[in-house]
Amino acid sequence: MTPTRGPAMTDVARLAGVSHQTVSRVINGHPNVTEATRVKVHEAISELGYRPNTAARALVTGRSRTIGIVGTGNALYGPVSTLYSIESAARQAGYSVVVGVPTSFDESAIITCVRRLQKQGVDGVVVIAPLRTEGGDIAHLAGELPLVAVEGSPAGEMAVVSVDQIAGARAATAHLLGLGHSAVWHVAGPLGWYEAGDRVTGWRLAHEDAGIEPPPTLSGDWTARSGFAAGRELAENADVTAVFAGNDAMALGILRALEVHGKRVPHDVSIVGFDDVPDAEFFSPPLTTIRQEFSEVGVRSVEILLNQIDSGSRSTRRSSIEPSLVIRASSGAARA
Repeated sequence: MTPTRGPAMTDVARLAGVSHQTVSRVINGHPNVTEATRVKVHEAISELGYRPNTAARALVTGRSRTIGIVGTGNALYGPVSTLYSIESAARQAGYSVVVGVPTSFDESAIITCVRRLQKQGVDGVVVIAPLRTEGGDIAHLAGELPLVAVEGSPAGEMAVVSVDQIAGARAATAHLLGLGHSAVWHVAGPLGWYEAGDRVTGWRLAHEDAGIEPPPTLSGDWTARSGFAAGRELAENADVTAVFAGNDAMALGILRALEVHGKRVPHDVSIVGFDDVPDAEFFSPPLTTIRQEFSEVGVRSVEILLNQIDSGSRSTRRSSIEPSLVIRASSGAARA
């Protein structure tokens, strides 16, 4: 029995009433096609269930319309949301995505991952690079192919898209100081992460702005468990009336530790987190936090990468996205 072939480009052309060359132009995003023709072709593609032969198209255009993403391999909210936002923006731009996860986060592993994606024929790569690499900087990769780093090193000749972590931490801390708290304690994320270091910097700057010497930091690892451990220590310190947690998961742990120790939030201790995870408004009490616009991170990363692909020139553009303070019930005025 002869297998039934799938629809071909000529079938699409026949149904749309255009030439197969016109169908090819539409599929490859050629600008010299009227909108009415473009709509007819896409309707025919949808009706027939036609799938373009990407390998053949790549031979003609020199492009695969696929971008690579180097992920971190962990399930933390920030990196996962960043990965999803990039994939979504790429799809909206008509590109498919191949994800690679390095075996570790030293520079050689990242390079190996990028080159593996190159061999798969991607047109460019977005590297989600929130950790400091052991071998230095990955900027030299940008000389080999179109590349954008997300939350990457501020050094090096490459394009970087990042949320302004310093501004976010500064706003979180200033909010608590503005409520009359004499100082704000900070539970920091692991300092191998750029975000964690920048959040410490913003926290310190807010105290400096207010002419206040900041208290010592406590360390966490982004998890609620580490927040709980830090929260138990904070709960035993009568001087603590305000805490800025390095992320919402650690804030959740701190909330639980304070509850166990009979501390009321925000009556006894106010808390601000960072990320605005989807469940933050359902914490008890609802969490004041800093919102990161991950969708904008994805859009800008893909926009900068595609500009490099289209122009054939490398970019060193730095794009910083401003976070915002979301005030909820976990922060309140200092007790008299």
